[in-house]
Amino acid sequence: MVLQVENRQKKVKIDRRRIRSKLGKLLGALGCPDRELSVLFVGDEIMRELNRRFRGLDRTTDVLSFPMQEGLDSGVHPFLLGDVVISMDAASRQARRRRHSLEKEMDVLLIHGVLHLLGYDHTGSERQRREMRRRERQLLGIVAGS
Repeated sequence: MVLQVENRQKKVKIDRRRIRSKLGKLLGALGCPDRELSVLFVGDEIMRELNRRFRGLDRTTDVLSFPMQEGLDSGVHPFLLGDVVISMDAASRQARRRRHSLEKEMDVLLIHGVLHLLGYDHTGSERQRREMRRRERQLLGIVAGS
């Protein structure tokens, strides 16, 4: 399993070893322990640029996911899951607003991003939204103790 963690922001210290541990538990719980994935922590400025470039939305967001495979026959190495980008500025704001720790918010965003890489969606039907939220809650219990 290759788990790459990179930090391109300075406001919050990122414990790469702890993030890798959480990702290992998460991927194991999702039945894909051999997948490769990268996580990038950024600030709002970089996140806004990525959101504008790839989604056409000129604003920051909390998490973006970039799957390496769009289908089974995509021709991409089957073990490459993709990239997750998390804005630590947005994570900090959301943690304060939701009145929980920044670590919990980071866990929520890691889970959310990885679920998107695996094809989960919350923008479609109500059933899809409920299923993604259910999986997020379930996985939070597994990842939180890492």
